[in-house]
Amino acid sequence: MITPGRPLPPIALSCGEPAGIGPEITAKAWQLLKESCPFFWIGDPRHLPGDIPLAVINAPKEALKVCAQALPVLPLEFAGSTVKGHADPKNAPGVVRSIERGVELVQAGAASALCTVPIHKKALIDGAQFAFPGHTEFLAHLARRSRVVMMLASPALRVVPATIHIALRDVPHVLNPDLLREVIAITAQGLRSQFGIAQPRIAVAGLNPHAGEGGAMGQEELLWINDLIRELNSDSLTLTGPHPADTLFHAAARARYDAAICMYHDQALIPIKTLDFDRGVNVTLGLPFIRTSPDHGTAFDIAGTGVANPSSLIEALKLAQTMAQRSTSPT
Repeated sequence: MITPGRPLPPIALSCGEPAGIGPEITAKAWQLLKESCPFFWIGDPRHLPGDIPLAVINAPKEALKVCAQALPVLPLEFAGSTVKGHADPKNAPGVVRSIERGVELVQAGAASALCTVPIHKKALIDGAQFAFPGHTEFLAHLARRSRVVMMLASPALRVVPATIHIALRDVPHVLNPDLLREVIAITAQGLRSQFGIAQPRIAVAGLNPHAGEGGAMGQEELLWINDLIRELNSDSLTLTGPHPADTLFHAAARARYDAAICMYHDQALIPIKTLDFDRGVNVTLGLPFIRTSPDHGTAFDIAGTGVANPSSLIEALKLAQTMAQRSTSPT
């Protein structure tokens, strides 16, 4: 537990896939945030660029003393080689361990939040028999939570996909009243506790084109989505919809809600990546700790070229810090 009134512990940053842009954007983020947002990196120091100073630490609290002068590194030894743009499955156990170590430290209160750098799922499957669709599901497993929610947040928009890494054909079968009810409840609680919005306004997108258009383009809205939204509306939560997704994301519409809940992955991610690609942050709601991540992948095509944009990682670290500060503020 983080104790209110004491200095905020540093943020834990898991290393992600070492053959991707993670080491480069970590170094760039440290250069910009070293005095304002202390964090430490969990990984093999050999993977980081050689042109920045490193400080190997034994405990997270040491990062507060050295972060302004050098990038703090909590070291892990990796078994594989590192060729930029080419993942080595032998590194997979180290990547997984970096995430696990970050979770252990944030749950113990030694870190104020966990920020994760993108992983390469095939390398993790090949090298560590990774059994999860992605970071979000793995973190839920580690935290022993049956349901968590993936939010993508930027200054322009916050979106939540009710279903995440499943085929589009499976969405109507997986989506049901119990699932949507849980997603709405976790989203509302996250907006209150992590974003400081006392009375959240949530817009819910329809599943079908034109939100079903009165049943002409699908029945789910008529059969249960409309009723569920009416049921969950309350004095402390303004819930609207189901809205046609094609009119939910223009500027005037976005001004009317704090977050939009969408029915499937691309319905949520296309608008935020179109509106604010470089500053989007992945936030996992429903965990017993704060977790953020940049909203992009490993970018093997540009790894090692020096052109990777650190903006999303910078925003992820800054948002994690803001959330941690809010969680320790007196109410």
